[in-house]
Amino acid sequence: MSALQATYQDKWDELADIKDELAARDWFPGTSGNLSIKVSENPLRFLVTASGKDKRKRTAEDFLLVNEHSQSIESTSLKPSAETVLHQRIYENTNAGCSLHVHTLSNNVISELYGDQGEITFQDQELIKAFNIWEENGSITVPIVRNYAELPRLAEAVAEQIRPGIYGVLIRNHGITAWGRNGFEAKKHLEAFEFLFAYHLKLKQFTV
Repeated sequence: MSALQATYQDKWDELADIKDELAARDWFPGTSGNLSIKVSENPLRFLVTASGKDKRKRTAEDFLLVNEHSQSIESTSLKPSAETVLHQRIYENTNAGCSLHVHTLSNNVISELYGDQGEITFQDQELIKAFNIWEENGSITVPIVRNYAELPRLAEAVAEQIRPGIYGVLIRNHGITAWGRNGFEAKKHLEAFEFLFAYHLKLKQFTV
């Protein structure tokens, strides 16, 4: 097995493990959501979830390898996720090695509640340490963008929000895309965001 083949298999297994964990949380309702992991930097190659698959199941057809144009470079009848270009733009504009997009009830409700503001900020919350924020009164902001039907425009809207200190972007009534330098960090960021969203909504029930 060549070094490239070994890397490919390692990344496949890493992404499959992440998919299994997120599926166990029921974060892929109705085959929604998509995941990717970078295999090489130059040229850009990344594995991405195949379109229309039940992500609660683990199969040999869960992912396919795409290029820097979000096009499959394998001989396969599978189609990459319709939102593959979203992951492509993340890799082009960050040092990310993994990008995760999920639709949950909490992130959809948060995106609707704060969509007109264009962002939501969390401050003085323990879980923001997941983003390496340790200072007193530290905060993290999550931008919220419009859910454009044209996927290249949606991908560009997400890319426009990327700046230092941003580790995820909410798409209004659609879901969140979160990323990290590797699979572990991307999953850590996603889990922290989802906790913050759920906590905020629960707290609002008692403070209205």
